[in-house]
Amino acid sequence: MATYRTKMGNDYNIDAGNPDERYNLAYKRVKRIKGFYIHLLVYVVVNAFIIIANSNESIPSNHLFWSWENFSTALFWGIGLTAHGLSVFGRNIFFGANWEEKKIQELMEKEKSE
Repeated sequence: MATYRTKMGNDYNIDAGNPDERYNLAYKRVKRIKGFYIHLLVYVVVNAFIIIANSNESIPSNHLFWSWENFSTALFWGIGLTAHGLSVFGRNIFFGANWEEKKIQELMEKEKSE
């Protein structure tokens, strides 16, 4: 995955003036984002179906609803979905491009005021 991001970054730097290349890169990015949203939709629908189906079976004895089998699929698939989201949106989801600079300035101001 890092190779793909490096290649994408290099493509932006090399052919930034070429509108066809920029369009192709933007198109690929949109396809990746669309793929993630489709994955998310399937995750919600399938896991809702599994949980609802299992809850209907466990109505007479409510303690069976909270068993591991009802939620294990959602948990492990959720880990995979999180990895997919991070591969699409990158690490900038938590730490933006300016985050380091802002944090450095904040710490310098705090130290200066002390």
